[in-house]
Amino acid sequence: MAPLTLRRRSLRVILVTAIFLGLYLMLSRAYLNPPRDETRSDWKYTPSSFDWSKRREVQPLDDAAVSSATNLSEEPSLPLPRIQHVFSDAELTQSHNSTQLARRDAVFQTAKRSWQAYRTHAFGNDELAPLSLTGRDPLGGWGATLVDSLDTLWIMGLRDEFADAVRRVASIDWNRASSRRVSLFETNIRYLGGLLAAYDLSGEKVLLGKAVELGDMLYAAFDTPSRLPANGFDFDRARRGRLLVSGNEALAAVGSLGLEFARLSQLTGDGKYLRAVDAVKQKLERVQDGTRLPGLWPIHLDLRDGLVTAPRGTTFSLGSGADSAYEYLPKTHLLFDGRDPAYERMYTKAVDTATKYLLFRPMPPPSDEGDDIPDILFSGTIDVASGGEDGKRNVMLIPEIQHLGCFAGGMFALGGKLFGRPEDVVTGERLARGCAWAYEAFPMGVMPETAMVVPCDPAADDGDDDNADSDDDHTTTPPLPLACEWNETLYRHETTTQPPPPFTAVNNPRYLLRPEAIESLFVLYRVTGKADLLDIAWRMFEAVEAAARTARGTYAAVRDVRAEKGQGWVDSMESFWLAETLKYFYLIFSEPEFISLDDYVFNTEAHPFRLDGAGSLMAR
Repeated sequence: MAPLTLRRRSLRVILVTAIFLGLYLMLSRAYLNPPRDETRSDWKYTPSSFDWSKRREVQPLDDAAVSSATNLSEEPSLPLPRIQHVFSDAELTQSHNSTQLARRDAVFQTAKRSWQAYRTHAFGNDELAPLSLTGRDPLGGWGATLVDSLDTLWIMGLRDEFADAVRRVASIDWNRASSRRVSLFETNIRYLGGLLAAYDLSGEKVLLGKAVELGDMLYAAFDTPSRLPANGFDFDRARRGRLLVSGNEALAAVGSLGLEFARLSQLTGDGKYLRAVDAVKQKLERVQDGTRLPGLWPIHLDLRDGLVTAPRGTTFSLGSGADSAYEYLPKTHLLFDGRDPAYERMYTKAVDTATKYLLFRPMPPPSDEGDDIPDILFSGTIDVASGGEDGKRNVMLIPEIQHLGCFAGGMFALGGKLFGRPEDVVTGERLARGCAWAYEAFPMGVMPETAMVVPCDPAADDGDDDNADSDDDHTTTPPLPLACEWNETLYRHETTTQPPPPFTAVNNPRYLLRPEAIESLFVLYRVTGKADLLDIAWRMFEAVEAAARTARGTYAAVRDVRAEKGQGWVDSMESFWLAETLKYFYLIFSEPEFISLDDYVFNTEAHPFRLDGAGSLMAR
């Protein structure tokens, strides 16, 4: 009988162990992925001191704009194509081995050190000054890094840190700012975007509550005679409906509000946010074909009388001042489940024109400098001057590359998959690899903020001189260098510090901890599955980690990427270091289905919004 008794006891032990393990796994899964309609926490929610939802609109939307948004909310969703590459078992084995996990852990440790430094020295401030170890408040003083980092903390599994941050966020008073005027654009992408994404991931209702408070406040920015938003958000004027729009506003400030406001309408069922940004979209589409470079909008717009080209509206770029306005075209289409065809129309026109005029290959360095330049592209700037009596325009390419413009590789790849344009995916890869190449070209292994290069002739590149004289579009372009090979006579470098060929000048040598280059590599890897992108990303991370880490163990912007490592920092760690740069590094080394591009869409501050078809584009 003894063996039978032992057997029964063993069975009991196995059964109890199995039950315990099952409960543990269930609880673990619930903790990692809590239902979005439940809240695990009991934060003390403190409402803001002024309820902006009760503010009376002075200049409400006209009936036509309201009707358009209402019709949009009633359109059926469309089946959208898969964005992410279908990874085979062999590819998954290659990309999720111990090497990638070790890389992800290295990124995690950097993020944890960065957060702990902020938590210790600047908690509740907008930014940590990593050299002086003090806090700064250039973004309203509500805690930009605090809110911007919420979803990063959640994604990386830092649950205690997340809870600590949410506890502080629950008491933010949006009406008590560090200045009487804030940027609508920055407040929208960092604060509102951060709150919405953290809510989408965690289900913490206090975050949605604070997002609604903030959304109601920012909605007042649209209460202007033109119903275009005032980027300079003056609190006193906003309360009275007396905000003034600019005659020289950045395109990005006008066109980068749609994702956040539409997601807020989806989550609340209140259509006023959607109506506001839909009216802006209509105006942007109306003028898209009438600019000096049809298909693209100039960097600067005059918002005082509808939406027209500003006096300085002769410059076109995918970089500073314009970037996210283009990025939001395919992304808003994705968030809307394809309900609004305007975004595809606008995207197609924009990238066709950008491909024709803005994109170029750099002249390769001389053969004794090493390997030939790979098949890469950069995005430059176009200046359009008035022509002579024949009425033709003079379209001049300025071959300046910007770190901010490095997002374009990811945009082309995402748009190419979304709209069935495989050529855009190829273009996106060439752009992403171009920025990665620029990183490795400099001594620190890090790309500068802006630099000039010698461009190849587009005719020599593709056999089709897209920029030649054209009677159809009444455009003439001065000839570029005649061949895509090294030409010493065309290479004019700086007299003080010679940059590596083919860079001719480094206009701004700083690295500000920006994310755009790794952002595009992340998107390209998820879209194409090409494993070599992981190694490129790792070299980029090692270079950034070494360049940005200070003697104090904090992370700071780099003063000059042409110098040796550790020879100078700027006392700045902007919130996007944690919100974007380290998040994208972490995600590229994670499993491809983790925060999948088919489940989430990222705003321009890398905040992932859930694609749940919340039909809920309701316009109540």
